[in-house]
Amino acid sequence: MTPDTSIYLHIPFCKHRCAYCDFNTYAGQESLIPAYVEALIQEIESIGSHPNLPTFNVPTVFFGGGTPSLLSGTQFASVMSALSSAFNISADAEVTIEANPGTISPEKLESIHKAGINRISFGVQSSNTEELRMLEREHDFFTVIEAVSTARQAGFDNLNLDLIYALPEQTLESWQTTVKRVLELQPEHISAYALTLEHGTPFGKWADKGILPLPDPDLAADMYEWTMDYLQQSGYTQYEISNWAKQSSEGGRRKADFTCKHNLQYWRSLPYLGLGAGAHGYAGGYRYSNALRIKTYIDRLTADSQPLTAAFPLTPATVNQHKQTLKDDISDYMINNLRLVQAGVAESDFRLRFGSGLLDVFPKEIEELIRDGLLEKKTSDGSEVFRLTRRGRLLGNQVFLRFV
Repeated sequence: MTPDTSIYLHIPFCKHRCAYCDFNTYAGQESLIPAYVEALIQEIESIGSHPNLPTFNVPTVFFGGGTPSLLSGTQFASVMSALSSAFNISADAEVTIEANPGTISPEKLESIHKAGINRISFGVQSSNTEELRMLEREHDFFTVIEAVSTARQAGFDNLNLDLIYALPEQTLESWQTTVKRVLELQPEHISAYALTLEHGTPFGKWADKGILPLPDPDLAADMYEWTMDYLQQSGYTQYEISNWAKQSSEGGRRKADFTCKHNLQYWRSLPYLGLGAGAHGYAGGYRYSNALRIKTYIDRLTADSQPLTAAFPLTPATVNQHKQTLKDDISDYMINNLRLVQAGVAESDFRLRFGSGLLDVFPKEIEELIRDGLLEKKTSDGSEVFRLTRRGRLLGNQVFLRFV
C-alpha cells in the first residue's frame, strides 16, 4: 500500500495582491471562482479515476492561496464531497484553510466548519498599524481579534496565526509587541517567517532602487532568537525552524498535539497531491506542477474529458514534471527533515528509506557541520539523530546547501 498521501489545493484568488507576495495569486478575477471550483473538482475526479491510482489514506487536506476564504461554504462543501468520493479521507483528517482576517463572517465560518474544515490559518503578519499598511494588508489587529473570536464561536479549536518579522524599519520592540499581543489570543499554533524580498515583487523592485530599506540581518537574528526563547517560556514547542505548537497535557500524559500535520508531510518528504492552478505535488515518484494562470488551468481541465493516459498523478493541468532519482530523493529528504529542529534526521529512518547509512552517504558533510557547530548528534529511541543546533537554526540555508 502506498504511504499516506496528503492533498494540497491551491486557491489563487485575492482581493488585493500584497507588495511582498510572490505566490501564484491574482486580484480582480473573483468572477472566475465558480468555473475554477468546477475545474478543481474535475481535476479531483480525474486523479480519483486514474487507472493506476494506488491505494492510500489521506491524513491531511490543505486549502492554500491566495485567499481560500473567498470561496463560499457551499463551494467548500462541493470540493470536500468530491475529495471524499475520489479518495479515502481519514476520519480524523486535519483539514486546513488559509484565511485573511477581513474575509470571514460568522455565517461563512459556520458553513465551512460544517463542510469539514477543522483548522484555520489566519494571515496576521503584524499587530502594528503602520507595518500592516506598509505590507498592504487590508485588516487591522482589531479585525484579527474579532476573527479569532468568531472562529472560536463557530467551533474551531485549532488555529494558526502567521506572522512576519524583519520588516523594513521594524524595531525589536515592535516585533515583541506583536508576539505578545498574538499570544493573548491563545492560538494553538504560531508561524513566524522573516521577510524575504523576492525578485519581481514590488518590495523587491523598491529595495533594488533604494526606495525600501533592506532588513538588518543582525536585527532579524535578534528577533528570531528572542522569539524562540519567549515562545518556549509561553508553553509553545518549536518543532520546525519557523513553527511553534502548543502542546497540552493532562495527568502527565499528552492530550493534544497541535503541530501542523499537513506541513509535517512536506518536511518528512512524504507524498502529497497538488491540485489547482500553480500547485506543486510529489507523488508516484514525480515532482510536478500545474499551469499557473487561472484561465489556462480552467481551459486545460474542461477541454480534456478523455481518460487519463499519463502516469499517476499527472493530469491535463500538469505543465512541469520531473521523475525523481534516488539522489534527488536523498537531497530533498535531508533539506526537508533537517528543518524539524526536534526530530532532525534519524539514522534508522534514513537507512530504512534509502538502504544506506547517513554517514555512509554524507560522512564529510556531517563531520564538518558538527565541527562548525551547526549540527549536533543525539540518541533517541536507540538511533543516532542529527539535528540543527541553535546556531544552525539561524544559518539553516548554509546547512541545507551542503546536501544539494
